[in-house]
Amino acid sequence: MTVPDQAAVVRALQRVLPPDGVLWRTDTTAPYTCDGLTAFRQRPLAVALPETDEQVGAVLRVCHALGVPVVARGAGTGLSGGAMPHARGVTLALARLNRILAVDRASRSATVQCGVRNLAISEAAAPLGLFYAPDPSSQIACTIGGNVAENAGGVHCLKYGLTLHNVRQLRGWTAAGERAEFGARALDAPGLDLLPLVVGSEGMLAVVTEVTVALAPRPQVARCILASFARLEHAAEAVASLIGAGIIPAGLEMMDGPMTAVAEAYVHAGYDLDAAAVLLCESDGTPEEVEEEITRMSEVLHRCGCTRVVASDSEAQRLRFWSGRKNAFPASGRLSPDYLCMDATIPRRHLAQMLLTIAQLAERRGLRCLNVFHAGDGNLHPLILFNAADADELQRAQALGDDILQTALALGGTITGEHGVGVEKLGAMCLQFSDAERAQMAALKAAFDPDGLLNPGKVLPTLARCAEFGRQLVRGGELPHPELERF
Repeated sequence: MTVPDQAAVVRALQRVLPPDGVLWRTDTTAPYTCDGLTAFRQRPLAVALPETDEQVGAVLRVCHALGVPVVARGAGTGLSGGAMPHARGVTLALARLNRILAVDRASRSATVQCGVRNLAISEAAAPLGLFYAPDPSSQIACTIGGNVAENAGGVHCLKYGLTLHNVRQLRGWTAAGERAEFGARALDAPGLDLLPLVVGSEGMLAVVTEVTVALAPRPQVARCILASFARLEHAAEAVASLIGAGIIPAGLEMMDGPMTAVAEAYVHAGYDLDAAAVLLCESDGTPEEVEEEITRMSEVLHRCGCTRVVASDSEAQRLRFWSGRKNAFPASGRLSPDYLCMDATIPRRHLAQMLLTIAQLAERRGLRCLNVFHAGDGNLHPLILFNAADADELQRAQALGDDILQTALALGGTITGEHGVGVEKLGAMCLQFSDAERAQMAALKAAFDPDGLLNPGKVLPTLARCAEFGRQLVRGGELPHPELERF
């Protein structure tokens, strides 16, 4: 089907949306050209701004009838280009669907529209003594719909789980504009359990407009340990030892020395600037539980060679310790015009090896890389600093990102933990999955979206793209691991 021209698409959208609900001029669509992955940009054909759930369905029916691609977008805080527009498509901006529909103490759940901010859910639930546990660093701005698309985690995901573990029901629309519902507000639902397919599907299977999440009781008390280490290896050993001792902290985060220095200069959290790495280890629960766990964690940290242990003695101090970690990304933005925030997950036992290898790879590429990550589940977030206006630096930054992902695979990990594939990791998908495996993923998408209109060009690389990616690696001699030389 030939995609109609812009004027025809705009006229069709204007018939189903409010007067200010369609943007198409260059100046009004400019803010939608990218998400948090600013190195990749594309101007959409038009931007649709529905105000109601029914209007979302109407937009999808219009686009389906015209054969126009649709890219759903929340707050645009994603870091893998998942919300980058399609040049011949409509960006479906869902930020106006921002109502909290219900908060239920009895069922410990909240039902909200997709444009509700992550943090707003906990704020609404706080008077009932409840909170929503997944807390990405961007929680002040990111939307629950975007969290569902990427299966976001956060610093407390080790104990409380990712988005998937905290969502009960999703409601929305298929690509054809038909009603769709996954999961149930109850603890079980009839039929096939399709909820886990949609969570983390990056907007490729359906457009989610309403989410019912599980809420957890707010802990009576929470305390955080700030531990310093003179060697990366000791910090990594401490992570494994804490889990090995049967301790599941509410949060277990790690920052290397360079990242610690940058964060400390930005928020003055009280970090040790002489440390090669710091750990943030949080305990929450009753006062008795927390006191016992803080003692046990301190003993493990000392056995692993920490040089300093400070346990928060007030809520203000706990929040100050976390402020550096929560502001790691904006702090890094002060050092460089651009950065790539990578996202890979490896077995915890390889953390030290991975960090040392990243330092070597960054030096080889002539770039700086700061490291901050969810140490408890091995989810790494290396921040590669570069200037996107310099074509050579951009190319080297992308190559370093590929190096890091290849290393993660060689260590038994995966190319993403919570940021998604988007456009950023299309090449790495060719490394992690075989042609047959990717074909099965494409067949699954086709079952939901046979015309391929939802977020096309993301997540699933073509065979030609994989072949070209392999040739680039071989030509450049950039395969750091022999087991990956299958191209």
